[in-house]
Amino acid sequence: MYVPPHFAEPDLDVLHDLIASNALGVLITHGQSGLDANHIPFDLDRTAGENGTLRCHVARSNPVWQDIATGDGVLVVFRSADAYVSPNWYPSKREHHKQVPTWNYRVAHAHGRISVRDDEGFVRRNVARLTRTHESGQPVPWKMGDAPKDYIDTMVKAVVGLEIVIDRLVGKVKLSQNKVPNDIRNAGEILIDQGHQQIGAAMVEAAAHKPGDA
Repeated sequence: MYVPPHFAEPDLDVLHDLIASNALGVLITHGQSGLDANHIPFDLDRTAGENGTLRCHVARSNPVWQDIATGDGVLVVFRSADAYVSPNWYPSKREHHKQVPTWNYRVAHAHGRISVRDDEGFVRRNVARLTRTHESGQPVPWKMGDAPKDYIDTMVKAVVGLEIVIDRLVGKVKLSQNKVPNDIRNAGEILIDQGHQQIGAAMVEAAAHKPGDA
């Protein structure tokens, strides 16, 4: 991924937060059948390894777990909020007209080595952790024990676990940081008004931390 210095996000905690808040990652593999991409919800263990470890499970009928081998290099892409930015939203455009459209976004690319974990204990732990995380906001959180044991046993046998130790985590946060603060802030406020709260608020914050207002 091309990352200009002004768009780079080196903070590991910030990238971990982005992954945790946007758990549906794109697992990109290059196995025996060539390039493949699968959209999978991941559980992030921040404490396992220098950069964290990703765990997930896929349907046994999904060929990806047989197409790859333990130790293969993979890439997982996580994307947060994004939005189109019009040049008309930059006040400086009215002065010199030297602005063009762009698209702002926040992403994290996790590079690592994958392990196939075809064991029931791993799968059960992964399903339980994902369930606890994503059911926590429900009025009455669902748990595995709510379903009949034989049904859960059958479902667990129908999936295979995957684990990725992150070797390198690359973050790109594109918030118009290459513009002057007033341009960044104004565009961010317009995005907030249009309903793009997350990316708009991030731009307003970026403007507040950039010196100067010319």
